[in-house]
Amino acid sequence: MTTAVHPVDERLPTGKLTALGLQHVLVMYAGAVAVPLIVGRALKLSPEQVAMLISADLFCCGIVTLIQSLGATQWFGIKLPVMMGVTFASVAPMVAMASSHPGVEGAGLIFGAIIGAGVISILIAPLVGRMLRFFPPVVTGTIITVIGISLMRIGINWIFGLPVGPTAPSIPNPEHVAWLEAARLAAASGALPAVPQGLGIVSTAPNPNYAQLSHIGIAAVVLAAILLIAKYTRGFLANISVLLGIVVGGVIAAVAGMMSFDKVAKASWFDLVLPFEIARPAFDPILILTMTLVMIVVMIESTGMFLALSEMTDRKVDQRALTAGLRTDGLGTLIGGIFNTFPYTSFSQNVGLVGVTGVKSRFVCVAGGVILIVLGLLPKMAALVESLPTFVLGGAGLVMFGMVAATGIRILANVDYKGNRNNLFIVAISIGFGMIPLIAPNFKQWMPHGIHPLIESGILLASISAVLLNLYFNGGKANQAAMVNAARQAEAH
Repeated sequence: MTTAVHPVDERLPTGKLTALGLQHVLVMYAGAVAVPLIVGRALKLSPEQVAMLISADLFCCGIVTLIQSLGATQWFGIKLPVMMGVTFASVAPMVAMASSHPGVEGAGLIFGAIIGAGVISILIAPLVGRMLRFFPPVVTGTIITVIGISLMRIGINWIFGLPVGPTAPSIPNPEHVAWLEAARLAAASGALPAVPQGLGIVSTAPNPNYAQLSHIGIAAVVLAAILLIAKYTRGFLANISVLLGIVVGGVIAAVAGMMSFDKVAKASWFDLVLPFEIARPAFDPILILTMTLVMIVVMIESTGMFLALSEMTDRKVDQRALTAGLRTDGLGTLIGGIFNTFPYTSFSQNVGLVGVTGVKSRFVCVAGGVILIVLGLLPKMAALVESLPTFVLGGAGLVMFGMVAATGIRILANVDYKGNRNNLFIVAISIGFGMIPLIAPNFKQWMPHGIHPLIESGILLASISAVLLNLYFNGGKANQAAMVNAARQAEAH
């Protein structure tokens, strides 16, 4: 008598397994490489270092995917078809850290915060299930909406140019700079009073490198390509519309001479990903706390994903399996910090793909994990991604980051406002708190410097506000069905 194999544990033929695994990789690829590009450029790292970030990120995505889908001892891995990738929830806090501490020093602080948060996440994973009641859809939907809105600024700056640096909107007028230099020389000879310390020229002249029409045009083509592919294709092609749009923009930029392949030519074909290649970690308690709060939100979202995936695959997830899955979020984050990358979580695009394809085998994601590891060992691939002009990525960024905000709105659309008008207060006030660092970034200038990393993230302000207001108005009522429904709504995230 033979025992039937559950669809989750079914081992498909190698060819089919590879094809389906590659499909999962392509669906998540654009989102996976976006984070190292954002954070690496925010840190002002060299192009070679950003390429290393991309390689390490893909490598770690693969390692953590194998742990999550295959399982590693009884402690790690939910053993479901899950692809792991960098969570966008961590981007805004990391960019804030990078703005305060650019360069390798800032990278070390970010990686130290990630390692610390990973260790804490592993330890608190068994407790997260008990915290679900503090994170109903009205809270998670609000947080995800603020995450999307915060990230949109990055996509918009990719298109037009950054507010500082060589692509800033304005530059100092050369005549004004020359006058100030002449004044300094005259002051040195005693002909004029000394120039006051710190006196500088305000940037008032239009920067020709900002908002170039050719850049805007290519970003618009990328956006149009994504929209056309999304509307007129189905299934797999529709799922990789963002990636195909980036390819279209990259080809146009290359043909127009706006994209250089020098770094791709210099990159080696194969290289190992080693720990601490970019920076040694530095541990700051406030930054670790900040990243830990992000990880708690991430694990709450992962819980909803796992429960929804349990229903989709007909594989019951008990408390032990759920804890093993959440513990892997923490382990993946720890591994990410060691290899100089970022926090990891289950990618909901791929959860949605399981529902679209109907293929429930976890070994498809194992194959996807192996493919990601191989891609991480190919520096030329990372150099090619790093070479993409930011305006090409900006057209796709509007879609990727906008989808995050839209996902939060979809979750909030299912919240009960008629029967409980207080939910309106939770959403309204929490989104307002989340906008403070975006609208008034200097609001903290008279506050103790030690708490700046904690309050300069709109995501964390919105999270704290939403949790506290929900407790105030609604108490701590648990609703697992609502959590699963919210996770299903988040498939576009």
